[in-house]
Amino acid sequence: MNLTTINKSWFFFKTIAAVSAMTACVAPSVAIAEELPSVNWRMQALWDAGTTPYEYEEKFVERVSELTDGKFEIRLFAGGQLAPSAQAFEAVRAGAFQMMKTFDGYEAGSIPAFAFTSTVPFGFPESDQYEAWFYEKGGIELARQAYASAGLYYIAPTVYGQEPIHSKFPIESLDDLDGKKGRFVGLASTVMSEFGVSTTGLPTAEVYQALEKGVIDLADRGDLTANLEAGLGEVAGYIAVPGFHQPTTATSYVANQAAYDSLPDSYKAALEVAAREISSSLRQHILAQDTVALEEFEAQGVQITHLSPDLIAEGRPTAMNAWRRAAGDDELANEILNSQIEFMQELGLID
Repeated sequence: MNLTTINKSWFFFKTIAAVSAMTACVAPSVAIAEELPSVNWRMQALWDAGTTPYEYEEKFVERVSELTDGKFEIRLFAGGQLAPSAQAFEAVRAGAFQMMKTFDGYEAGSIPAFAFTSTVPFGFPESDQYEAWFYEKGGIELARQAYASAGLYYIAPTVYGQEPIHSKFPIESLDDLDGKKGRFVGLASTVMSEFGVSTTGLPTAEVYQALEKGVIDLADRGDLTANLEAGLGEVAGYIAVPGFHQPTTATSYVANQAAYDSLPDSYKAALEVAAREISSSLRQHILAQDTVALEEFEAQGVQITHLSPDLIAEGRPTAMNAWRRAAGDDELANEILNSQIEFMQELGLID
């Protein structure tokens, strides 16, 4: 065997060895990927089908599927379709379905911490500030602690801007609220009570009828576009913006704890990634559509009142008293509230 033949043989076997080594490294990864299970969940949305927020929940479940190569499929149902909206919390906890989109404030009466993971009346004026509290100041971990006590897992928030006040009378000062009847939930209900509003926590679906029949004089319901789609301009002739009762909003992706624990880590990551993407995209969409919605409300004859920052500042001390009252002696609620107040001070929002 000459030198050329030896060199060729050496190169051949070296190449085979390298390919074999590469195959040995790749094979386990392929095997692991093939072993990932197909998972099918059911999720109940917060909103009705056909609405803008519901369309973004459709994007959410599609994105989860994409991130898991179609192996983690979430079948989406409209609000109230699997369980009455007021019973969704218990239904997910019991495992009737695996996941829901909710507004934490609905359960603030039983879990005080939820008052502060849904909105802070007269608090963060910008949605980026509120989202920064969740992601940069430990808010998500605190929200997860609150849900863990109920056998549920908090995945992530969807954070967007204000929800306006729709009313049957003009609101030009906080004194105009005294003696009125309004639909508000969570911490907003506690705060609005401080300004003399008799509050009720009607389901979202009942707001239109309650305004139409005069059961209530003013209401919080959803963002401007959602409220336009719901026809609130037909039953309430006035809108006050920004909605000081809910200057920024966080809805929540929440899963049954046992169902979540059974997921592969990559599926859990897909839920969190998709949730944050939807938070950003929905917020930007709402921001762009607010002006359009206001113009359409005005075309319907609705009067828009733009409240001054001075009015918000005037009401903040009263609101802060309500914050403390809502937290009561609950340790976790106070930890969350103190964390938010500290961040607001860092942002220069309060002294």
